[in-house]
This record gives sequence, C-alpha cells and structure tokens, in this order.
Amino acid sequence: MSRRVPTWSVPMFFIVGAVSQYVGAALAVFLFTTADPAAVAWLRAAGAAVVLLVWRRPWRQRWTRRGLGIAAGFGVVTVGMNVAFFEAISRIPLGTAVAIEFIGPVAVATLGTRRPRDVLAVVLAAGGVALLAGVQTGADTVGVVFALAAAALWAGYIVLGKRVAEGGSGLGSLAIGMAVAAVLLAAPLLAGQLHTDARVLADPRTWLVGLGVGVLSTAVPYGLDQFVLTLIPRARFALLLALLPATAAGIGAVMLHQWPTRTELAGIALVMTALVISAQDSVAEDTGN
Repeated sequence: MSRRVPTWSVPMFFIVGAVSQYVGAALAVFLFTTADPAAVAWLRAAGAAVVLLVWRRPWRQRWTRRGLGIAAGFGVVTVGMNVAFFEAISRIPLGTAVAIEFIGPVAVATLGTRRPRDVLAVVLAAGGVALLAGVQTGADTVGVVFALAAAALWAGYIVLGKRVAEGGSGLGSLAIGMAVAAVLLAAPLLAGQLHTDARVLADPRTWLVGLGVGVLSTAVPYGLDQFVLTLIPRARFALLLALLPATAAGIGAVMLHQWPTRTELAGIALVMTALVISAQDSVAEDTGN
C-alpha cells in the first residue's frame, strides 16, 4: 500500500499528525494545573499504550529478542523525550524550548546529507524554526539542559524509529515500546506526584484527559511517523519535522487568534522553501533523474 503513496503527499501526513499533536497538547494544559510534568508525560505514554495495544494486538505477531529490545528502547527514548520537553517548558518559554529541541532533528538531517541542495534545505529549515520559535537569551539553566536532553532524545527517536519502520512492524513495535516504557518508568515518573498530591491520580478525569492526550499527542502522530518512515529516508524525515512549528502557528491563528507576526511569517516561508527543495529531490529520485 505504501508504495502507491506519491512522495509529494508525504507532508500532508505530517499536517494531520501535527494537528492531532497540538490538540492533544491543549488537553495537557488542563493537567499541568494539577499534575507535574513527569506525571503528565507518564499519563500520555500509558494512554497511548492502552489504545495501541487494543488496536494493534501485537501479541499476535512473532517477536524475536532483538525486535523486542529495539521496540522497548524506542518506547523508553520516546517517553524520555516527552518528559524532558515537559520539564523544559515548565522552566523556560515554549519558544526557547522548541528552538533548542529542533537541534536534534536538524543534526540528524545534516549528518544524513551529502548534496549542496540538501544542506541548503537544512539551513533554511533551521533558520525558519529559529524565527518561529523566537529564541531568547538568559533562560533558566536547568530548563536549557532539559531542552538539550529532549533534542538528543528526538535525534534518537528518529534513528530508532527508522529501524523500527524498516522492520515492518512499526505500529506493533510502538505499542510494545510504549507499554514497556509505561511499566518501567511508572515509579520514577509518578513518584513526585504521589509525594506532592496523590489525590490527583485518584480523579477519573485525570485518567480520561490523560487517555485523550495519549491518543492525540502520541498514538496518532507517532503512528503516522511510522508510516512515513517507510516511504522516505531518515534525513528527509528529520527535515519534514520542521513543518511542526509552522502547523502550530496556523492552529494558533485559527483556534487561539494568535496571528503570526512578520518574523513568524518569515520563518514559515523559510520552512516551506526547505520543504519544496526536499520535495524536488524526492520527485527526481522517483522519476530516476
């Protein structure tokens, strides 16, 4: 089925995933008022794991020890990335955290390219992301460290995600990985919340919202990631991730009336230019030119 999907349509899958991801983030805002970032990240992982396990039923597949190991590592890296990002945005502005976090995928894209056109696309994407994020100085040191950790884990997510996708069991591996990570990381991620206010975890609404965050912010967008990773190289996947802040700006304008400034519009233009350059390379490869 994936072979019949034209390469030019790949960014559309990212738009769908991005919309879902940011709607899920809006739900998470309600949880941040009562739960700490680590606990919210765990609820997100647990909610995604439940939905993916019910949907994919990965126990029906044949698993090797190596395959289970890769899936588990993928899940731990994914949840760790979410935890680091949530901890970062609880200490530094969201724009600063996003800009720092994008160092990860841009680095992967740079390491995976050789042609001048690809390098130009990376530079344009990085510049556009920087303008959209609104990099600031004088940020909290601990917050910056968490954002850098999120960037490193995002790079690891791209690398491991490609291996999982190439194995042909992407969504099954994602289900296993999120379930393993939710079990292994439950104690350390929930310890703080249990210490400060355990009553939050006894409220059914917390779990209901957590399930929604998991589905919208993890199951849907990461599932689409696995599909797209079977279509394109790792470096181009990293480039397309730059579409996320551009999509977020559009959602902010429509849903929150946060109209982009001229600087933000310039950032969107740079990102879209980078995507056009990348798409031209894809078309050339598909036609054998």
